[in-house]
Amino acid sequence: NMMECTTDVIKVLVVDDSAVVRGILTKELAHDPQIEVVGSAADPYIARDKILTLHPDVLTLDVEMPRMDGITFLGKLMQSHPMPVVVLSSLTPAGGDNAMAALDAGAVDVMCKAGGAYTVGDACDILIDKIKAASRAKIGKPKSIVSITKSTKHLSMVETTNKIFAIGASTGGVQALTAVITALPGNSPGTVVVQHMPANFTTSFAERLNGLCDVTIKEAADGDRVINGQVLLAPGGYHMVLNRSGANYYVSIKDGPKVCRQKPSVDVLFNSVAKYAGANAVGAILTGMGNDGAAGLLAMKVSGARTLAQDERTCVVYGMPKEAAENGAAEKVVALNQVAATMIRFTAKK
Repeated sequence: NMMECTTDVIKVLVVDDSAVVRGILTKELAHDPQIEVVGSAADPYIARDKILTLHPDVLTLDVEMPRMDGITFLGKLMQSHPMPVVVLSSLTPAGGDNAMAALDAGAVDVMCKAGGAYTVGDACDILIDKIKAASRAKIGKPKSIVSITKSTKHLSMVETTNKIFAIGASTGGVQALTAVITALPGNSPGTVVVQHMPANFTTSFAERLNGLCDVTIKEAADGDRVINGQVLLAPGGYHMVLNRSGANYYVSIKDGPKVCRQKPSVDVLFNSVAKYAGANAVGAILTGMGNDGAAGLLAMKVSGARTLAQDERTCVVYGMPKEAAENGAAEKVVALNQVAATMIRFTAKK
């Protein structure tokens, strides 16, 4: 089993204004022996009291609530009583913006409420994974995504032809990717990114990032060319693969089964980068729970690519990078603020 099994039970408090949702979550989460729902709350005021009496390890929080909206509550909670929070938001464009605001306010992870996209059982499996990741997350005072400044004095790009950057991330990845991509100079190699996230949330994330960076960020569409100065973000709910036509790289957006329990999957992207870009690529794996990307990064390394992983100290969850360090896929392990600079250094001739 790739995950270390711990006997510690994760105590969860469910905060949602719908009694139906509270009931479903309490019942479904109970199926996992590692999780104990210690209570539920209909609004932030009740939640505040229950946090103090029940000492939960993780909070699930509906952001669209009356009396005090979830984002405001989250902001107050992270100042007074920082703890891991998984936010549930509706699968709408506004829900995507709420998800970004929640991550900004200090939530560890976001997911959309079960809608037409999947059954309650499926949604709860995803939520269980996210709760487990959150329980292991390092929680500090939130660093606002917008306030993450360019960590690198403008890196000057070496003249590169046909180089490609490929990056994968999961839990904690929105903040980590923001730090990396804001540090990339405007003429960086074409970059392809998988961040585990539902549809609509990736749309909001791409729009948010695009306003902060020298490079252009776009949620990828089928057939988009990979060009210098542009970052393509895999759309939530689809796999993204790299293809090549003559001298040009482009991406294909595909449906299909989950890989490593994920769609988009980092492994799917990285394996395609290994195949079509080989030694022209640089791969990086950032914070996240699980092992998605470790096998793909190894395939990239074997094909001649340069590879790196984020270090334990700067990861919110040291899962995916740890697997990539342990299986020999990561040529170098670096702190988050060194990722962009290292990738650029790797594009110089070996």
